[in-house]
Amino acid sequence: MTTHVIGTREEWLAARLELLDAEKALTRRSDELAQQRQALPWVRVDKDYRFDTDDGKASLAELFQGRSQLLVYHFMFGPDYTAGCPSCSAVADGFNGFTVHLANHDVTLMAVSRAPLATLQAYKQRMGWSFPWASSFGGDFNFDFNVGFTEQQQREGRIDYNYERNGHAMDIMPAPEPVHQLAATCGTDAPTYSRDRPGMSAFVLEDGVVYHTYSTYARGVDGIWGMYPWLDRAPKGRNETGIWWRRHDEYNQ
Repeated sequence: MTTHVIGTREEWLAARLELLDAEKALTRRSDELAQQRQALPWVRVDKDYRFDTDDGKASLAELFQGRSQLLVYHFMFGPDYTAGCPSCSAVADGFNGFTVHLANHDVTLMAVSRAPLATLQAYKQRMGWSFPWASSFGGDFNFDFNVGFTEQQQREGRIDYNYERNGHAMDIMPAPEPVHQLAATCGTDAPTYSRDRPGMSAFVLEDGVVYHTYSTYARGVDGIWGMYPWLDRAPKGRNETGIWWRRHDEYNQ
């Protein structure tokens, strides 16, 4: 027998209308937050970042692909991984459908990872993805945007991620069991896995100059993790006990 509250249609409607008021307030607040993001100061990017892409070497400005706005998903795929992070993979599963719409609204969506390009291309083929994915292998891009860290930073406890120092579960040593589980799915150990982090950054190109406009990390990427807005509307919600998600080609294994 269910333990959930059971009611009449009239009781449901009254509760639903009360919830609707809260949902509308949240929507209005979300609109306000979007305006606050867009009002952030732009920071000029003068460093000459270089990337490996399907079309050859590229600068940060060239990643825009002729558009004025660039959204970068910082995909956790370190040079020593044998597969991309399953969480980032779940996020990226939604990109194929979005890229064409964004491209026709003057926005390029691009994933960037530290793994070599050939490794990314092989994984991209395995996953059946078509969105653009660039390698920052050997460069400073991930480190400068706080999604890549060195062994020395890790050893000395100098990880600045999500705008605070050593404030994330991946900063805890010894690592919690879920971090070990995720690391194992990527063919590496927890410390190596934790030296790459998820996030997204936004850039704008104006008069030939690239500016950094926004970055978010950790649960800041929840809003683009496509399955969660659906689960938040399902009868049992997220209903999570540990790490339940896998790469989409692993569920039947």
